[in-house]
Amino acid sequence: MKPAGDPGTDYKTLVREGYDRCAVDYAQARRGETEQALAHVTLRLGSGARALDIGCGGGIPVARELARVATVTGVDISDEMITLARQNVPTGTFIRGDIMAQDFPPAHFDAVVSFYAIFHLPREEHEVLFRRIHRWLKPGGYLLATLSARNEPAYTEDDFHGVTMVWSNFSLDEYRGLLLETGFELLEVADVGHGYDEVDDVPVEVHPIVLARRRRWH
Repeated sequence: MKPAGDPGTDYKTLVREGYDRCAVDYAQARRGETEQALAHVTLRLGSGARALDIGCGGGIPVARELARVATVTGVDISDEMITLARQNVPTGTFIRGDIMAQDFPPAHFDAVVSFYAIFHLPREEHEVLFRRIHRWLKPGGYLLATLSARNEPAYTEDDFHGVTMVWSNFSLDEYRGLLLETGFELLEVADVGHGYDEVDDVPVEVHPIVLARRRRWH
């Protein structure tokens, strides 16, 4: 781990180019453990539901599972990931870009999900992202997201599927506060693993996963 504070480095470009280079390996590895967690949302969606997948990657398994019960829009910063997602989930709509540069109509989605993605954004943007998600959700709509347990200023690792990658995040307690302040009510907080297939030589990790709902009166 190295601190990521170089003013001359565009860390979003680093994320985009890193995922472009490792897209196939990452997409093949990241297939585990999400279906059960995703059921917190899929079982709550009715006919005609619309769902947004932030950091959709190659579309498997999250966007593909969502597409079984909803009309899916996915956003990812990586061109290569979006190419894979369009191949893997042909019924979905996939947008290549920074989620912070996107906008959707107010009260448009019944659910927004984000697995293993928010911590790649600068943590200074996380509160703004939650406010945007709140606006994009219908009253009573759901947010399901993997977050982080510890407060960690931005840092990089040099061997993430063979590329350099950056992370930054707040603690789970801080995220609880941000979500409540933004107008969400917390329904469940649980743990989910790293999301990789067991055959991969990946250290055991546990990530908090939060199910929140946009308050109907906020």
